[in-house]
Amino acid sequence: MSSNDNDHRGLLPAGLADLLPPDAAREARAIDLAIERFAAFGYERVKPPLVEFEESLLGGPGAALGSQTFRLMDPVSQRMMGVRPDMTVQVARIAVTRLKHEPRPLRLSYGGNVIRVRGSALKPERQFAQVGTELIGVDSAEADAEAVLLAVDALRAIGVSGLTVDLNLPTLVAAVAAGLKLPADILRRLRRALDRKDEAGVAKSFGEKKGAELFIGLLRAAGPARPGIAGLAGLKLPAAAAAEAARLAEVVKLVQAADPDLPLTVDPVEYRGLEYQTGVSFSVFALKGRQELARGGRYSAGYPEDGVSEPATGFTVYMDAVLAASEAAPERPRLFAPAGTPWRDAAAWQAKGYAVIRAVAAAPDVRTEAKRLRCSHALIDGDAVPL
Repeated sequence: MSSNDNDHRGLLPAGLADLLPPDAAREARAIDLAIERFAAFGYERVKPPLVEFEESLLGGPGAALGSQTFRLMDPVSQRMMGVRPDMTVQVARIAVTRLKHEPRPLRLSYGGNVIRVRGSALKPERQFAQVGTELIGVDSAEADAEAVLLAVDALRAIGVSGLTVDLNLPTLVAAVAAGLKLPADILRRLRRALDRKDEAGVAKSFGEKKGAELFIGLLRAAGPARPGIAGLAGLKLPAAAAAEAARLAEVVKLVQAADPDLPLTVDPVEYRGLEYQTGVSFSVFALKGRQELARGGRYSAGYPEDGVSEPATGFTVYMDAVLAASEAAPERPRLFAPAGTPWRDAAAWQAKGYAVIRAVAAAPDVRTEAKRLRCSHALIDGDAVPL
């Protein structure tokens, strides 16, 4: 069979791709850097399985990803399993089952691949690497701020510069609507108008009923954090919503105190993609490009439907976006070692930063063979000779 006849074997399903050199090594290195930064703040790594029973995977916050989960029958137990579309739910399961007796707050980290049924227009990939942390068992502004600051710390360690953080309150609109006792039909129209950032549409969705000015105030609070928080503070929100806005203000204050130069924005009405979040949430972007690098926020870890849940916050870093936003490190120089070079001689050159490419067959010309194998240097008479 000719190579052309075999090319079809390189075709992959839509949304799936091979990660080739040097990108595969860059991704692995970036994951290691992030996990090391998490460990420096006391986050311990866990490794959940690729597949598990669907009642565990799709319980609690996992229900929001049910339509994105590949399912298969376990031939051993004859029970349905799911392939993980996200690792947060798995880490939460570990926390409330295997580690339920560990002292709280519990700090866990993870890294691995997930796969989803379909990609989106902005993110067509269906398989991608996630790395992140979960801070489980405490509900405080300090914990929310720690998640934001740790995500930023890890991204900077990987080499992404010019970061900006957008803070959200995905449950705020529902809290205001509940306080005003808005009927479901008005709330549906209101959500559509808020998604479009349409002030006139917000007013129109209320008809004769009062309350539109509060939601227009929420829309106008979107933007840089300082004026946005001041705008929220000036609104006469129902009690539960006012408490959420106060919590957001406290988190902004803590993050700004820790990192005064980090640009912060707020968007109190954004909730799309944050379906299982229950409080302060955030996304991290780089000024270079508008792809989301990390996303996180507060949620209930565990299975509220079974009465087993704990307050938690955390975040996930999306490695494909991170690689696109960070500069590639200089490639390690490659040193060609001709046939007959003792194996032990490699160590000294590796200590100087070279990757040693050993000849496994004799070649008539060392320099020609070294260049063919993409080497930058060749070992000639005991020296690393540049090519």
